[in-house]
Amino acid sequence: MSTPSTPDSRTPANPPAGAAGLVYVVDDDEAVRDSMRWLLEANGFQVSSFASAEEFLARLPDPEPIACLLLDVRMPGMSGLELHEELVRRGSALPLIFITGHGDVPMAVSRMKKGAHDFLEKPFSDAQLRQLVTECLARAEAAHRDLRDDREAHERIERLTGRERQVLELIVAGRLNKQIADDLGISIKTVEAHRANIMDKLGARTMADLMRIALRAGASRAE
Repeated sequence: MSTPSTPDSRTPANPPAGAAGLVYVVDDDEAVRDSMRWLLEANGFQVSSFASAEEFLARLPDPEPIACLLLDVRMPGMSGLELHEELVRRGSALPLIFITGHGDVPMAVSRMKKGAHDFLEKPFSDAQLRQLVTECLARAEAAHRDLRDDREAHERIERLTGRERQVLELIVAGRLNKQIADDLGISIKTVEAHRANIMDKLGARTMADLMRIALRAGASRAE
């Protein structure tokens, strides 16, 4: 059982290799933490609980794992609202569910407009908790997949020479080979050679592949 000053030692801050996700529980009420842990673990979720927002921030790994956060609104010290603001400031992609009392519902709704995934009003059912956690973990997994794809696209773009990047930007802008040749003052054959090199370096088999990689990496100068 966790103590008010120490994160639950039975679950590491990072999930083990192969884990589908992790649920962080931040609540100053030990009984609430234990209750949510019991329910979530009984449904196959991995749980790491904390008695304060400060503890959570001190233990949050960088980069963040595939996880979601169950957060009490009112806590001593840093409140749940202040923790949310700090996560937003850090650019965290961690999906967050506020645990609220009846009087906090309007505030929780306003927080959803600032990026919180949802809120649970006390008392809530086991089914509500399971559903929202499942949704949050799916959202976290999708966000991590997008970040991975963005990183891979940027790494591929880094393989291109300066001239190849110029050609790529013009391709993405919809320019034809002859127009690119005129724009850059080079021959059409040179454009074709650059185009073949770009396809090879980016691992693109089709123009659709090329456009997807380039746009994901932000190679286009279009607004």
